[in-house]
Amino acid sequence: MSEFKFPTEEIELPSKGLLYPKDNPLSSGKVEIKYMTAKEEDILSNSSFIENGTVLDKLLESVIVSKINPKDLIIGDKNAILIATRVLGYGSDYTVKIDGKVHTIDISELANKIFDESLIEQGKNEFSFVLPHSNTPITYKILNGHDEIKIERELKGLKKLNKNSSPEASTRLKYTITSVNGETETKEIREFVDNYFLARDTRAFREHLRNTQPDVDLTVILDSGEEVLVPIGLSFFWPDLEDRA
Repeated sequence: MSEFKFPTEEIELPSKGLLYPKDNPLSSGKVEIKYMTAKEEDILSNSSFIENGTVLDKLLESVIVSKINPKDLIIGDKNAILIATRVLGYGSDYTVKIDGKVHTIDISELANKIFDESLIEQGKNEFSFVLPHSNTPITYKILNGHDEIKIERELKGLKKLNKNSSPEASTRLKYTITSVNGETETKEIREFVDNYFLARDTRAFREHLRNTQPDVDLTVILDSGEEVLVPIGLSFFWPDLEDRA
């Protein structure tokens, strides 16, 4: 059989490649992906991948044509590729149940957020913020796939020690923050998050992240007028997957 070439599309990354070192192919701000096939549907229904939480990462590894490490992707860029993969694979209509009601959302209308490019120095993933209530200066980074793996590993370990433990929010902060008052030691950062990070400041910081980090704008207005975030998970690709299990 002669070699068959899969059709591909080039995706514009929300970050425009600015957060990646110049020697990383992602610095081009574009990623080439192929259309999904039966192979990718096998990945989406693989029970082992689903159970260990790697199914979407495996999907990315399969559809990305560009010579990149998918784990290098920051979360916002990963979202953009997942949305494009979904559109190319199953079309732009996404039917989802929200608050018990079924809604059909045109995900092709989701656009990349506009962000202040002047805040980014090419290849430098570190930013400054002053917590508004304690006036504490911090620096932080945008998480990527490598960070997500470490966070997931730590959360699983904490769960083994205490089944009722749910420290995801604080754990993510410990990996996001790179310095507090100029102190870069991991121990000092973790102590700050656990004991001194005011609830009002954590809320302000999360709001700052949502408004400034490169990502896809996942907010949509339903027919009811309610504004919601489009959920991206396994059902995003295969809504009836649970029924097939």
